[in-house]
Amino acid sequence: MSERGLKVGVVMDPIADIAYKKDTTLAMLWAAQERGWSLYYLEQEDLFLQNGRAWGRMRDLEAFHDPQRWYRLGEPTSRPLAELDVILMRKDPPVDSHFLNAVHLLGFAEREGVLVVNPTRALLECNEKLFAQQFPQCCVPTTVSCSEPVLRAFHAEHRDVIFKPLDGMGGTGIFHVQPEGRNIGAIIETLSERGQRQIMAQRYIPEIKDGDTRILLVDGEPVPYGLARVPMAGETRGNLAAGGRGVSRELTDRDYWLIEQVTPMIREKGLMFVGLDVIGDYITEINVTSPTCVREIDDQRGTDIAGLLMDAIQRRLPH
Repeated sequence: MSERGLKVGVVMDPIADIAYKKDTTLAMLWAAQERGWSLYYLEQEDLFLQNGRAWGRMRDLEAFHDPQRWYRLGEPTSRPLAELDVILMRKDPPVDSHFLNAVHLLGFAEREGVLVVNPTRALLECNEKLFAQQFPQCCVPTTVSCSEPVLRAFHAEHRDVIFKPLDGMGGTGIFHVQPEGRNIGAIIETLSERGQRQIMAQRYIPEIKDGDTRILLVDGEPVPYGLARVPMAGETRGNLAAGGRGVSRELTDRDYWLIEQVTPMIREKGLMFVGLDVIGDYITEINVTSPTCVREIDDQRGTDIAGLLMDAIQRRLPH
């Protein structure tokens, strides 16, 4: 398989609606195109199964370095996904039934030899909030429950607590409950849907004022710079989607220790592009669905993270 002949599909949110200045998927498209690879665009709804084969209603895609016109799409044609060499699964959470069904469909393409990034089995296994809990030595005290008494007891013990859903992104649904416990009942009731849905409670990490740092791993290797997402005044969420400010910083010795703890399992699961969220000395999440922050780090550090990923993809493919 020649490098110039690679056919790369991308499953993503509508490309017309992305933020040109900071979209990570766009950086991946540019990097693939720079290698002479052909791009094919799909949204989640374009995937379908026919007689046991995965198909897609796909369109030729060109990506441009132009804030007024960053893409051009061809006419849609329905073709087997097995005609592609690589599929980048870049649909943003929530990880709902639509997302999981799309991942299952991509699994059919994987079985025909398509490289899906990240692998479908890992996407199905690795809830971003719960995956980190496999490394308790890296995490603050945490409980996951839908029981109000259990969640209230956790707050009574730790007093300063973050409550959040297991399937959100961008800081949505995150509540900080301080020692006095104001509104704790309403927060637990709302997030847990009156005890029907598991939610996460974590001891509050005051170092959030210095930022929630995204650390990117490409094929198990860390990018040496993270992006500290510093909350706006009065906010407890550093997420850029919640108004946080992104400041690149060099990784610390503690960061490298945390990375050492998780990389064996990340490699074992074949995860090629992963984002660790680190606050202070602790991992709070391991993002596997659609990690971001590439553009901000590249802009501030002159790195080419998407290029590193494309090189890793090339190494994974049969020659």
